[in-house]
Parts: sequence; C-alpha cells; structure tokens
Amino acid sequence: MDNPGTAASGTSGTAGSARRAATPPLTARQRERRRRILHATARLACRGGFEAVQMREVAESSQVALGTLYRYFPSKVHLLVATMHDQLERLHGTLRKSPPAGETAADRVAQTLMRAFGALQREPRLAEAMARALTFADRGVSPEVDQVSRQTTAIILDAMGGLDNPTPEQLSAVRVIEHTWLSTLITWLSGRASLAQVRVDIETVCRLIDLTEAGGHGRAPRSGPDASG
Repeated sequence: MDNPGTAASGTSGTAGSARRAATPPLTARQRERRRRILHATARLACRGGFEAVQMREVAESSQVALGTLYRYFPSKVHLLVATMHDQLERLHGTLRKSPPAGETAADRVAQTLMRAFGALQREPRLAEAMARALTFADRGVSPEVDQVSRQTTAIILDAMGGLDNPTPEQLSAVRVIEHTWLSTLITWLSGRASLAQVRVDIETVCRLIDLTEAGGHGRAPRSGPDASG
C-alpha cells in the first residue's frame, strides 16, 4: 500500500498531528508523485480558481489513481493548502538567490512580502483558490496550515537577517506580520484593497521589527510619508 507520508488519514487535531509526525519520510517515488499532484493542482487553479480544482481531475492530470490521491490529500482543502506551501517554498528559493536589499530588517521584510504579492498577482485565480482553502481549513488541516505558517516564518526571518535564535518578541512580531499579510491578501483578492493600500499596511506592520531590534533597544518606528525608505 502506498504510504504518502504527510498525507492525512481521516484523523484531526492533536491525534492527527501525532500520527503524521510518526509517519516515515517519503521515498523518492512518493516525492515525485506528490510533486506531480501539486503541479496539477496549481495548473487547474490557475485556469479556473477554487471551483476548478476537483479531485478526479487532479488525479487524472497527475496520472495517479483517485484512491492514491485521497491517501495523500483527503480533500481539496488539504490539497490547496499544501499547494500554497509548495508555492511559498519555491518563492523562498528564489528569494535566497536574489535577497532583498533594504537598509533595515523592516524594509527587507516589507520588500519580501511585496515580492510575494507580485508573484500572486500574476496568478490571481491560484492565489484566490489557496486563500479560500486557508480560510476553510479546520482542525483536520492543521498540519498543512502549520507547514504554511512555518514556511512564511522562515521567509520573514531570512529577510530579517537569517536569525538562528529569534527572541520571543521577534517571533511575536513575525506572527503579527504573518496575520497581516494573509489578511491583506484576502482583502486584495476580494477587491476591497488596492495594491497601494496593501503596500502601506505591510510597511506599517513591518515596523514592529524595529521595536524588537537589540532586545527592544532598537530605534523607534519611523513615521511619515518616507517611512518605507
């Protein structure tokens, strides 16, 4: 029987997380199969958004049996949240090759998150599908949601300077920045915020990083029209 590793098996909450943590790592064959599934999901979402992602079509497009697909991903919400993690992982690789060059950590994080918005803007239907999946995710999707959160945290910490041991204050600031990033993504996708408004909100929340520098003894947040550098 195929063992998908990170796939859910109908459990939820803490029990589901514990069972997944004990699952052996994916084999090379399983990783390749999972990669095909995620790529097929992204292609379908790019063409038709959330509604276009149907499990049977994903299975056919990725050349896996429908039962195998369900062992990897019990629902399309699981599937689309995992796709978002995959997209963020790819973005992280790009950012490592071409990191932001802002003067301060706050500037670099703001630049990084706006670059992420730029990538999402190029594929708005995919972005909408992934955001809807995150919104619909319940406790049964917690492991996939946690992966998205950890990947976003890693991207932000890298932009801050690759902190190996961030302080509790820094991690708290990162969480608030993550929440704001997701919220602005949803409001932008729904047409309730322009990209310019998104930029202002992202630059504003990133000033929290200034408050955490040097254990809270960093410079005070900047204000005024030139705050973004």
